Amino acid sequence: MTKTALIVIDVQRGFDSPAWGRRDNPACEANVRALLDGWRDAGQPVVLVRHDSTTPGSPLAPGQPGNAFKPELDGVRPDLLVPKSAHSAFHGHVDLHAWLTDNGIRDIVVCGIQTNRCVETTSRVGGDLGYRVRVALDATHTFDERGPDGALVTAEEFARATAANLHGHFAEVTTTAAVLAALAPDGS
Repeated sequence: MTKTALIVIDVQRGFDSPAWGRRDNPACEANVRALLDGWRDAGQPVVLVRHDSTTPGSPLAPGQPGNAFKPELDGVRPDLLVPKSAHSAFHGHVDLHAWLTDNGIRDIVVCGIQTNRCVETTSRVGGDLGYRVRVALDATHTFDERGPDGALVTAEEFARATAANLHGHFAEVTTTAAVLAALAPDGS
């Protein structure tokens, strides 16, 4: 079986704050947990990424309760923890690219929060670095936001745009079930 790293992006309590607004995909965290369980059962490497915000007052700042991982990650002992203050996990405070290279890993699966920000950016950089990137879109979520013209862009619209941006260019956009099926001994 090919060694594939699961990269779990920013599944942190601070994203539960109502200040973020309406989110999509209430199944995100359960799907992330299903991926984590599948990875551990298959003996594959897990990377947890934590956003350590440098923005004053951010719930994701180190020392704030929101910086902690959500309960769905309780008990997970990652093979690598990547703290970051940028959007891409490849620009974190630990060199993810070097770690993946040193461990002979060329395939990655990305999931987590936010679909159109850190998940998309990490996937784009990973694709540019030559990794085979798969994004389990149903194991991500994001939030509604207003565009520069004041018009509302829904979280679902962001997720759809991210899928179109990534698929076939930087990554394969897929589902949790398909990724887990590929982990099975008879999978790809």
